[in-house]
Amino acid sequence: MSAQPPDGAPNPDSFASVFDVYEVRRDDGRVLYFGDPRADRQTIEEAVWPAFREQGYEVHLARRTGEAVLVAEPRDANEDRGVPWTNVALFVATLASTLFVGANWYYVDPFSPEVVRALPFMLSVVGVLAVHELGHYAMSRYHDVDASLPYFIPFPSLFGTMGAVIRMRGRIPDRRALFDIGAAGPLAGLVAAVAVSAVGLWLPPVSVPPELAASPNAVQVQFAYPPLLEAVAAVIGEPLSYSDPAKSVNPVVMGGWIGMFVTFLNLIPVGQLDGGHVLRSLVGEHADRIAPLVPTALFALAGYQWFVADAGDTAGIWVVWGVIATLVTFAGGVDPVDDASLDRRRVAVGVLTFVLGALCFMPVPIQIVG
Repeated sequence: MSAQPPDGAPNPDSFASVFDVYEVRRDDGRVLYFGDPRADRQTIEEAVWPAFREQGYEVHLARRTGEAVLVAEPRDANEDRGVPWTNVALFVATLASTLFVGANWYYVDPFSPEVVRALPFMLSVVGVLAVHELGHYAMSRYHDVDASLPYFIPFPSLFGTMGAVIRMRGRIPDRRALFDIGAAGPLAGLVAAVAVSAVGLWLPPVSVPPELAASPNAVQVQFAYPPLLEAVAAVIGEPLSYSDPAKSVNPVVMGGWIGMFVTFLNLIPVGQLDGGHVLRSLVGEHADRIAPLVPTALFALAGYQWFVADAGDTAGIWVVWGVIATLVTFAGGVDPVDDASLDRRRVAVGVLTFVLGALCFMPVPIQIVG
């Protein structure tokens, strides 16, 4: 070995049984251990990872100029410094976009002082999404996995946003961590969605302006309701629709609707979606054989909507998600360092998570009626 590791980096003797190091170099803050592998990649990374993690490094096995090398990078190199201005800017933009779009739900001018009437819609949508992402973030911190704060995505759609994401930058230590991080978002988001839905159902309905209701050129957007939302309405004894066409459910309910629909989409069991994390933690590498079936099912659903159910608008939604699922499947999932099986309690929670996700499914979520 031509050099000793820097202070704080693991001593090669501690993992010589799986990787025989003959040279150590420093490279722009990283530490490179060149050596001869004495086991397969999975075994080597499982053996060396705890020592490097304890010393504050992320490590992976690579090849450079034909040589095997353990690349160790300080974990604090990925830490955010100062105020996360990108996160803040996107969050503020999402507040503005959901408030602007929410004005349409209350039939008020978004450029007038009356736009404040849309604040409940804005808070319900952003709140549900925030709880979902903070569930991931909290579990990432609990398992000491480096993760960013949520990035909200403003978008001038029916809801003013395309959701939010966090970025995980560290290795996942084991299946328990992968499961906890993957399931925490959907479960936390569903709790928030149910609470928001209940509040919205208790609030008074919104009245459609008479001139709009009577207009022959008006376009009506019809929303289906997932079984979970229908169950919430049944439990608290409030309606989701009214016999009077001039009345519509309070827009706060749509915050819950969005949360439930986003939960279903995130629980599609492929790649690095939440459902892919949960499935990978439950069944291990068998998830790679299940994942290709998912895009096929989504394209089949789109074909059914288009050719049989005559729901062309909705078919487009499932085509888009079929394409997304295909791309995510090819991108691959997350492989934890320790691939030991989950305990029975987590397996039961995982099954429950997918059941709750199924209760958020709507074959025809949105239809546009001329």
